[in-house]
Amino acid sequence: MSPKLPINNSQTITEFLNLHKSQIAEEDSEDSYKFAFGDEAFLARRETMGIRFELELLKPDVLLKEHGIEHTISVFGSTRFISHTEALALKKKAKTPEEIAAANKSLLHSKCYESAREFGSLVAHYNATQENNFNKLHICTGGGPGIMEAANRGAFEAGDKTIGFNISLPREQQPNLYVSPGLSFRFHYFALRKMHFMLRARAIVAFPGGFGSIDELFEVLTLIQTKKVVPIPVILVGKDYWNEMIRFKQMVEFGVIDEEDMQTIHFSETAQEAWQVIQDWYQLG
Repeated sequence: MSPKLPINNSQTITEFLNLHKSQIAEEDSEDSYKFAFGDEAFLARRETMGIRFELELLKPDVLLKEHGIEHTISVFGSTRFISHTEALALKKKAKTPEEIAAANKSLLHSKCYESAREFGSLVAHYNATQENNFNKLHICTGGGPGIMEAANRGAFEAGDKTIGFNISLPREQQPNLYVSPGLSFRFHYFALRKMHFMLRARAIVAFPGGFGSIDELFEVLTLIQTKKVVPIPVILVGKDYWNEMIRFKQMVEFGVIDEEDMQTIHFSETAQEAWQVIQDWYQLG
């Protein structure tokens, strides 16, 4: 006869409350009598900010582990880029000079969208060759539209798990349709969101983007420069854009960064080139 020893003898709070629902009724009780962990108004107070920080750090970490996500590639880029198909439809409908100019710009930028989509697909096809979760690299984005949607979409269409770290904004950013069920997270604090972008990241791929993308990129570069993290490849897609936006060479010449700080930065023009950098860095074959 095999022993029937319990794994542990404690009950979760959910189990306890389900067992004793009839004796524990809080719905109509005053705020002070509510369980602290179930009192949303209390948890939203300034004094409990530290607890909210901890929860935003802990929840994604626990759920990602449950899904077997060990390694990610964080992809940054503009929310404003749309697919080639959408851009063509926009151009077809354009009537005024302003609409035609906007449609042409969208068509030009759609190349970035399609490149991010291809990159997601390349990563997903690599994962399909790996049986061990520890060898897989999953696409992780901010979960919104534009480049984020494109990278998630490429991986999703190839049948892979994809992750989205969304953020609460004045105009709520809705999760894109290509984040896997159970892997779409919503953050209130940018700092915790950026921390999660890095915790499992084995590479950063940045497409052209605005303030948010540049903020995320510089956070990564600062962490690498100050040796807070092990160096990882940082791939900037679109050399002309990035050299125009951030004059790295001039920063080195001016002495505000060292040549050594450039060692993890790689420029690429295509999804295949970006993926090749990661393959070479980790000898993925």
